[in-house]
Amino acid sequence: MQTAVLVSPAAGRGRASAVTRAVLDALRDAGVAPHVLDATTRPDAERQAAQAVADGAGAVIAVGGDGAAHAGLQAVAGTAVPLAVVPAGTGNDLALALDVPADPVTAARAAAGDLLAGRSRALDAGRTAGRWWATVLCCGFDSAVTDRANRLRWPRGRRRYDLAVLAELARLRPYEVTLGLDGVERTLPATMVAVGNTAWYGGGLRMCPGADCADGVFDVTVVGPVSRRELVRTRPRLADGTHVEHPAVTVHRAARVELSCAGVSAYADGELVAPLPAVTECVPGAFTVVGTGRATIS
Repeated sequence: MQTAVLVSPAAGRGRASAVTRAVLDALRDAGVAPHVLDATTRPDAERQAAQAVADGAGAVIAVGGDGAAHAGLQAVAGTAVPLAVVPAGTGNDLALALDVPADPVTAARAAAGDLLAGRSRALDAGRTAGRWWATVLCCGFDSAVTDRANRLRWPRGRRRYDLAVLAELARLRPYEVTLGLDGVERTLPATMVAVGNTAWYGGGLRMCPGADCADGVFDVTVVGPVSRRELVRTRPRLADGTHVEHPAVTVHRAARVELSCAGVSAYADGELVAPLPAVTECVPGAFTVVGTGRATIS
């Protein structure tokens, strides 16, 4: 079986590049023929992956973090071609949500086994402003932090994100958000809004702990106005999802989410998706995956 392999070389601070040879060997040993795409930018990766699907690739295998999976998703969503996720990034939230083996070589073997056996799993996906996403879409405090971190040229790595968090905490204020849930609209003050197709984002934080990527609806977590101290104190509770018990947090379920807020952008899978206002829809069974838990014969 011929497959397209999309590698994000910088993912995991170079880990994806370091494990690529072993991943390719594992695929070949299992009977899968990998073709590595030579893309160096996200637009190029998406274009090459889409072309590979059009040319008959049996699967798109994303080696890296959620950004690599996001690029692969743009090519396979709405088609019968499955996506395989080989976790080798800093944030591997989609792999975590789908019970993909944490070891990249083991994940590659699991994907190859499902492909050759004809096993796959159908999942929902979010669609916002023409872009597909698989995990969590966020706007508000977290998207402002990401915006700021992307503008910084120093320091490198995780410290750049930490500095952006401090800067945004210094100017913390509630956003005036207009939120529409399946046609019911209201305007409210919010620190952040997260639309979850899966539970995890941000490298293992359970922002939307009840989200199920096969139930046809999103879990929408709204964090209302909180103080700096309260936000810092509550953030560690994201690790186990108990933040939803905080009195400032409400959780809703909807298949169509409309968000509007001046000067705010929405991020999903860790990638910029669209400036607000934007409409997001849950598309049931939008794509299939291999190499995960609970695969079925198709």
